[in-house]
Amino acid sequence: MARSLDSYPRPSVAVDTAVLTVLESAELGVLLLPARDGVPVRLPGTFLHEGELLAEAVLRSLLGKAGVGGLAPRQLRVFDGLDRDDRGRVLSVAHVDVVPLGALPEGALVVPVRALPPLAFDHDRIVASAVEDLRARYREHPDPSGLLDEPFTLSRLRTVHEAVLAEALVPDTFRRAMLPGLVATGELERSGRGRPAELYRRG
Repeated sequence: MARSLDSYPRPSVAVDTAVLTVLESAELGVLLLPARDGVPVRLPGTFLHEGELLAEAVLRSLLGKAGVGGLAPRQLRVFDGLDRDDRGRVLSVAHVDVVPLGALPEGALVVPVRALPPLAFDHDRIVASAVEDLRARYREHPDPSGLLDEPFTLSRLRTVHEAVLAEALVPDTFRRAMLPGLVATGELERSGRGRPAELYRRG
């Protein structure tokens, strides 16, 4: 006879979301919630309610706690460390989204990922995992998260990739790597005295 589900331990399930963006300082940043009620600075997150889907809990936490709507986070991975929450066993299904800075509310707490304050639980590990995932995608594809408005020049594209990757990129090498994923518009951007630059869209 099969054992009932009540025979098995029931850890709590939470969702936490790393919302990444590129700051005006041209570096990668992450949205955080300020310290409150004895809980240190942390990512937007919440516990899963009965009858609620993970995606619904993520959107609820982003809107209710960070004032951010209209996002489409995707699952990153599960964090299941035994000691990640001193209140008891809690599994976190971490999510990630990447948005332009202008999509976040004015006055939101967005800090550079290179200078994170001490975070609650294991949220530093969630941020690190989200950044690693994002950087892997940006090494292979031109602005896959759509941080740039189209059309754009290769120079602007490289600036965004350098911000995400936190490293300088060789222009010619970058151009060769990105061109297969771009579509030329046939238009030129004329600004200043320099040579007009070609405009592209993501392919």
